[in-house]
Amino acid sequence: MTDSTHQITELLKAWNDGDKDAFNRLMPLVDDELKQIARNYMHHERPGHILQPTALVNEALIRLIRENVKLEDRGQFYGFVAKRMRQVLVGYVREQDAAKRGKRPTQVDVVEIPEKTLEKSNDVLMLEAALTKLATIKERLVTIVECRFFIGLTLAETAELLGVGQSTVERDWEFARAFLKREMSDESVPSV
Repeated sequence: MTDSTHQITELLKAWNDGDKDAFNRLMPLVDDELKQIARNYMHHERPGHILQPTALVNEALIRLIRENVKLEDRGQFYGFVAKRMRQVLVGYVREQDAAKRGKRPTQVDVVEIPEKTLEKSNDVLMLEAALTKLATIKERLVTIVECRFFIGLTLAETAELLGVGQSTVERDWEFARAFLKREMSDESVPSV
């Protein structure tokens, strides 16, 4: 366990125990990595997306604070924040789709929306549906996808984070990629 990993774990435990300042001391240690996770998520969004990586991180952290979740270590922390980032993006896409159907006062003419924008929105929703279905098979598969694809961890880092062997992660990753590829109909799942 590296010094940084140990320090993150200690600050999370202190925060869980009610030390409000521990969260403020934690943020400089995790900020760059959280922004990288957000950039990985945003990489798959259309250019000019209203949410920027910093805003995505902030929204995920707001949810963390609001939900008052007790996170024991670095792995749980990054996993929780990554899931919340995905939920924020999916919520945003659904909100935009609702706006296109006229469920909000500001309506957008579909002719004005670039074809790529519609494809990206559909991709996010298809991925969310596929991940939800994958979670019914085994939640760990979704966590591995999040770790590899969105967080950008290696197979070894993912195995360490999950406390399982690397060969288990390799098998699960291959299964998850094949499953997502099939579910997303002819869409290739990017390799990490």
